[in-house]
Amino acid sequence: MKTIVIIQARIGSTRLRGKILKPVGDSNVLMYVTKRCSQIKGVHEVIVATTSMPQDDAIATWCLENNIRCFRGSENDVLSRFVDCAKEYEPDYVMRVTSDCPFVDYEMASDIVELMTNENKDIVLIDGEQPRGLAVELISYQALLHINIAGKEERHREHVTYYAYEFANEFEAVIYKAPTNRNAPKLRITLDTEEDYALIYNVAKHFNNPLVSSVDVIQYLNNHPEVANLNSHIEQKPVI
Repeated sequence: MKTIVIIQARIGSTRLRGKILKPVGDSNVLMYVTKRCSQIKGVHEVIVATTSMPQDDAIATWCLENNIRCFRGSENDVLSRFVDCAKEYEPDYVMRVTSDCPFVDYEMASDIVELMTNENKDIVLIDGEQPRGLAVELISYQALLHINIAGKEERHREHVTYYAYEFANEFEAVIYKAPTNRNAPKLRITLDTEEDYALIYNVAKHFNNPLVSSVDVIQYLNNHPEVANLNSHIEQKPVI
């Protein structure tokens, strides 16, 4: 089974411009994400998929300097960017990761790849209440092609896999039961605002290790509510 990771990335975030190149630890957010994705077992390639906009030249340059594969495509039609990127690698499965998740759980992602290797379904659904910012999505390339044809609404084009959840009856899913030590739904470990950045900066400074286990990150935040509360009031933007 050939599985690739596609990390969607762009400079033009509406709430925190340039967030993925902000410094954390001894590097930056995008370095944390790519390093952690490279640790996912069973993955053949890790690709950063950015846009063809001039403002994202900085991402392409960073990838070149750090020997990271990079693809450039549509800014707003993220689904077509994923499909066009994946087409070059002819994978069986595509794992979707967003670049604003510097502590993406590569251990749980490895388990998800192993599960799909055994089950060979269209998509993995995660049963559990993890903090926002840890989970990945794994979908078959054929299912992604189907979504690209059937998904006509703006939300389908922007959120890549959203169609598969909205029209779940069109796909065969396998359930991944997340370990209980990941259950911490009140924690927010993703980067969208200055408050999010303050939390992530503090966590990275404490561990100074881009490969720290997500379990340790959760435990640290549970033990340090003064850090966890830095962004506890932030609400995720709704899907429209």
